[in-house]
Amino acid sequence: MTTVADAFPVLGLRISAGPLELRGITDDLLGGLADLAVAGIHDPGAMPFFVPWSTAPADELPRNLAQYHWGVRARFAPAAWSLELAVLWEGELVGVQGISTKDYLVTRTGETGSWLGRQYHGRGIGTAMRQVFCAFLFDHLDATQVTSAAFTDNPASLGVSRKVGYQDNGRRRVERRTGELAHVQELVLAPEDLVRFAEPLEVTGAAGVRALIGLP
Repeated sequence: MTTVADAFPVLGLRISAGPLELRGITDDLLGGLADLAVAGIHDPGAMPFFVPWSTAPADELPRNLAQYHWGVRARFAPAAWSLELAVLWEGELVGVQGISTKDYLVTRTGETGSWLGRQYHGRGIGTAMRQVFCAFLFDHLDATQVTSAAFTDNPASLGVSRKVGYQDNGRRRVERRTGELAHVQELVLAPEDLVRFAEPLEVTGAAGVRALIGLP
């Protein structure tokens, strides 16, 4: 019988390396991710995200998160897609790592983004999940570079990017919250600059994802 993962192979994707696992966000993981988000992702006085989704009221955040991930599935097409994976550390759900792109078959690039439950900050997990994810993109999805960006007052995110091997790629000025100017540091990572995770990757389900995005 056809499974949901057969219909949408992202849900069957598994990437593991030592204590870390990245997997497709099935519906049974949405509740745990909502609990992490409600418990807090960042200092309440800060806003690290370009879209301030984490400030939604606690009674709305679980629905918003679920609808977002359902929408990611519904909109997925070779011309434009987001690959969002749940992150587990030693079997415990800790956050999300993803990439968004368009015209990937031509550009072979996209912008990475992630979030981690606040209680898991400062343990090296953010660096590990980005290392493993970028290695997967280069080794299994034929990426030629990946990008990232962070506000200049977000040293934790910028620190992770630089540990992974991203290089500075210019700055831009944006309005962060109403009337508030912020500066964004752009970053870019090439395969030869990637600082790889100490443990090798074990991947299942990559062939289905390649077919989904139009790769042979």
